[in-house]
Amino acid sequence: MDSATSELPSQRTPLTDTAETGLKIVVVGGFGVGKTTLVRAVSEIRPLNTEEVMTQAGQGVDETAGVERKTTTTVAFDFGRISLNQRMVLYLFGAPGQERFWFLWDRLFSGTLGAVVLVDTRRMEDSWYAIDRLEHHKTPFVVAVNRFDDDTNRFSLEEIRKALALGEHVPMIDCDARLRSSGKEVLITLVDHLYSMALSQESTP
Repeated sequence: MDSATSELPSQRTPLTDTAETGLKIVVVGGFGVGKTTLVRAVSEIRPLNTEEVMTQAGQGVDETAGVERKTTTTVAFDFGRISLNQRMVLYLFGAPGQERFWFLWDRLFSGTLGAVVLVDTRRMEDSWYAIDRLEHHKTPFVVAVNRFDDDTNRFSLEEIRKALALGEHVPMIDCDARLRSSGKEVLITLVDHLYSMALSQESTP
């Protein structure tokens, strides 16, 4: 998938003086699934990216099957921001996808309100580690299936749910990480999920 994004805001929004609550969200998934693209698409500020050009040193280390056209990779994390209202701000962290950087994930999960697991149906097995770590940390998450233009495996969401052994309580949504509107729908799905969980906990004696 091309990393170019569309529907970018014409102006970058400064953080308001009234902002008092920051909510941390992490975007995780396999190598080349579109995490950097998603953060870049929805952020209201110029996102912080730690992308580096892939070199021959990564050959045999980074598994590139299915993403042969990818030329850069995140080596720390991506960071973006969305103002939900005058007082509440959403901070987005995109985790690196390669196995050699997975040791960073547990620290990124610290203080996280919830997470988005991006899935590429061409490399669905790459989603297992992200789901495992989030469940280990008891971090609520939603699954967003990034539909690539050259994706010939048009699995339904229910087929993907079954393949990933996800319970019905985990929300799933199709998306195009390049589109700001699509990325916002993913985040809205996560926020709605977190809100529903909070209401459920409040009603539990």
